[in-house]
Amino acid sequence: MAYNYGGQTKKRKVSEYGDYVDTSKPTAFFQPTEGRSWTVSIAVPGSIIALCKRDDQRTTVINHLARALAVFAVDEVVIFDDSEPHQRPRNVDPNAYMGDMDPCGYVEHLLNYLEVPPFMRRALMPIHPNLRGAGLLPSLDMPSHPHPSEWLPYREGVTTSQSASAQGGTMVDVGGKSYVAIEDDIPPNTRITVQLDEQDEFRGAPVHPDAPRTEGGYYWGYSVRKCSSLAAVFEQCGFEGGYDLSIGTSERGTPIPNAFPEKKIKDLSGFQHLLIVFGGPRGIEHAAECDPALQEMGVIRGRTKELFDHWINILPGQGSRTIRTDEAIFIGLTGLRRLWEGRS
Repeated sequence: MAYNYGGQTKKRKVSEYGDYVDTSKPTAFFQPTEGRSWTVSIAVPGSIIALCKRDDQRTTVINHLARALAVFAVDEVVIFDDSEPHQRPRNVDPNAYMGDMDPCGYVEHLLNYLEVPPFMRRALMPIHPNLRGAGLLPSLDMPSHPHPSEWLPYREGVTTSQSASAQGGTMVDVGGKSYVAIEDDIPPNTRITVQLDEQDEFRGAPVHPDAPRTEGGYYWGYSVRKCSSLAAVFEQCGFEGGYDLSIGTSERGTPIPNAFPEKKIKDLSGFQHLLIVFGGPRGIEHAAECDPALQEMGVIRGRTKELFDHWINILPGQGSRTIRTDEAIFIGLTGLRRLWEGRS
């Protein structure tokens, strides 16, 4: 029945064919595509939470960051320290709350927590002061987080102490009604990626964590890497050959349409590992000035852009004096998604 509010009738939404459309439930579902070897990474500084005075503000910022990673299917997030060398944390107690003592460690901890499928967190993420507000954060709802109404050929699982048979093997909790049996003997409380047997969904085999992406074409969450400096983001890259396309963001950069015109998109879309770096409240230039290695190279202030293949301004003519890093990530990824959109 249509509602009558203020004397006007509110009509239900209908499709172009005239039938009723239920908009109360999500319509997105995950289908297999061709496997992909290329990746998208972003790097953000620990100062992303520098302006937050309370724990709930910090967790909200990190949730925005994690949501951006999931929505835009980012494969890796790098947290780098952009503070001045004499202000960097030393002898931090790993069992204490780190939100105001070790921002990079705090951001890393919460991002790892949110990436883990909810049913696995009790086994893999011990109770910690950093996580006191994390339970209230919304789910990322990624393909690697199981949904009861959806079947995928891959699952994230945590091993149990139960043997699969008298001959050995291991039972793995994959978030379903029943465990999945694998032939390998793996210690309990170990996170693994499992490919389910097409003929028997209660049997499977462990595979490389990248297999859902490289073989199945699924987005399978993000990895988290913490670095001591901006230079270390590049120097400690885990991908063979490093990042072959890097983008730095700054209000002194080139607007995205000018940096990446349509005729140039095709030439850039062949990258293997893309890195997009966002600055904190004081920008990437400040991170470079606080990096001893870059100072020795003379890469400071106006020369910071030399670190990157492209130096862009994500939003010229902004109406606010400042754009927070968690806001900049959504804006930047929206504008830059053309570089990989539709690529298999």
